[in-house]
Amino acid sequence: MRIVFMGTPAFAEASLKKLIDEHFDVVGVFTQPDKARGRGMTVSFSPVKELALQAGLPVFQPESMRDGTALTQLRELQPDILVVVAYGRILPDEILALPKYGAVNVHASLLPKYRGAAPIQWAILNGDRVTGVSTMYLAHDMDSGDIIYTRETEIGEKESSGELFDRLMVMGAELLTVTLRDIEAGTAPRIPQDHSKASYVTMLDKSMSPIDWSRSARSIMKQIFGLQPWPVATMELNGTTLRVFDADYTGRHSNAVPGTVLHADQSGIEIACGEGESLRITELQAPGKKRMSAADYLRGHPITGGVN
Repeated sequence: MRIVFMGTPAFAEASLKKLIDEHFDVVGVFTQPDKARGRGMTVSFSPVKELALQAGLPVFQPESMRDGTALTQLRELQPDILVVVAYGRILPDEILALPKYGAVNVHASLLPKYRGAAPIQWAILNGDRVTGVSTMYLAHDMDSGDIIYTRETEIGEKESSGELFDRLMVMGAELLTVTLRDIEAGTAPRIPQDHSKASYVTMLDKSMSPIDWSRSARSIMKQIFGLQPWPVATMELNGTTLRVFDADYTGRHSNAVPGTVLHADQSGIEIACGEGESLRITELQAPGKKRMSAADYLRGHPITGGVN
């Protein structure tokens, strides 16, 4: 089965590597055009392009998927199927209809929940206890195609988006190989999504970082871990904005106003939350400094008030 792979970031790289390692017939790789990054605006390749070049695979980087260039390139490659993983481009219908088996996608949620961008982060931010990966056929509307397979996994109570990303990246790559073998064998299922249960999520931004201490302790905990590695939760203490990386539940209750510092010692900074709960902040980062334990921060920064 001749495969054309389409993807760009590290999440997609893992799937391409799995296909290469399992000796699938990848005849071409599409990835987004090279971009200038960093302070020096140095042009760098996407993780997928780096891997494809190392493997000696033909790489294509069309600026548009709708001007006919990509369609012509695909016709020359004669793929039996397209594998699309975090490509970052919408494929027009004429491209989806080109291969014999259509186009399949790996998505990091249990569809139809969390269609769109950042499903991994939103699963944590929303306090979900279970998430997973789905393989599906691509359709005209985003993430709306028939589901092939899903795999579930529990979310750790203090698992960050970065850690969950790494796990789902591997799970998705493994599920992709099962999916492709079953499609070729004619045994893969095709399950229409229940569109009435669909939910959509958007990209994260820095406006989500400040902690609202009037929320419950678990909601704040999920914000702290859901926003790692970016954009990271923040709190203001003594006029300084601190990035927050770790916290613990205290199990204690108080009548203090949310945002009040209840205790500050070697164990961390205990702060009142909504619903009479509290959290102990145990790891943070001051501007221009490295991440450190809250205890280390307190040695040079005694607390004189609450947090914002």
